[in-house]
Amino acid sequence: MLEEKSQNLLRAIVEHYIAEGLPVASARLAASGISMSPAAIRAVMAELEDDGYLKSPHTSAGRIPTEKAYRLFVDTLTEWQPLADEDLGFLSEQFSPDMSAVELVQSASGLLSTATHLTGLVTIPKSSQLKLKQIEFMPLSQKRVLAILVLNDHEVENRVLHLDQDYSDIELKEISNFLNRYYGGLRLTTIRSRVVQSMKGDRQKMDELMRRTLDVADQVFEAESHGDFVVAGQENLLDIDEAERLQDLRGLFKAFALKGDILHVLNRCMNSEGVKLFIGHESGYDLLGDCSLITSPYQVEGESVGVLGVIGPTRMAYDRIIPIVDATARKLTAAMDVSQR
Repeated sequence: MLEEKSQNLLRAIVEHYIAEGLPVASARLAASGISMSPAAIRAVMAELEDDGYLKSPHTSAGRIPTEKAYRLFVDTLTEWQPLADEDLGFLSEQFSPDMSAVELVQSASGLLSTATHLTGLVTIPKSSQLKLKQIEFMPLSQKRVLAILVLNDHEVENRVLHLDQDYSDIELKEISNFLNRYYGGLRLTTIRSRVVQSMKGDRQKMDELMRRTLDVADQVFEAESHGDFVVAGQENLLDIDEAERLQDLRGLFKAFALKGDILHVLNRCMNSEGVKLFIGHESGYDLLGDCSLITSPYQVEGESVGVLGVIGPTRMAYDRIIPIVDATARKLTAAMDVSQR
């Protein structure tokens, strides 16, 4: 642990650097009212540099914080203030109860970008987390069937099934009636587990309708992909001061387009409690080495279904942005609960 005077000085250096974007020199600190002599400030700065909290970007007398300094600053040296009531009210107004889940996610992503002047990211809830409102089937050709799923009251998803046999319109209607009667209102994850459990039973004792239903449902509710996310405000990364310009913007923009690595990081935060922060290389991905990623999960009926967050340079106003991410997650959670009733 750093001594109190070292902590106070490091806090001042981080705050100056975040505010001004320039290497902080001892003279600047002395002029700002630090109750230490310039010589004492230089001595403590040298100790902080030896301990890995500061570094010199070039031959100037100024120093800038390292990832280690930002981590200590966020974890120990900062007092968090909740958003004002008017700001919370503004956030609530951005989420209409008539919006679909995807529309709510898009709104949250844009809101995060606008409020923080960084890049907003929000994962789309996997459809397996949504509730089945109704299902219908339409025969195609060559043993193919189109399944039309109405999820909650707003989402419609189509899935083409490749079955082992042809089904008549009457048979497909019987299957849809059965699924709507016994599985309507349940989450797709719940339906999937029940279908799998039923298929483990004695199929010889099942009637023909039940066997056909399980065969079709097995395909309809099979495991899905790893998901997707919505991104907004990528252009904000182009507006960063030259001194803080991210080294590999082209690679980062490619990561936004391909989504795999970033989605993997976001999904790692799904089961975290509250805000999670990756500073620089803490994410484990070189492309994010110059960045900080602040995330928080959002929920539906108490269960985490997605993650939102912002990405930007390590020099960001953590004390302002972290409460925004936290509050947006809570407001999106409330809006999702209303939307999916």
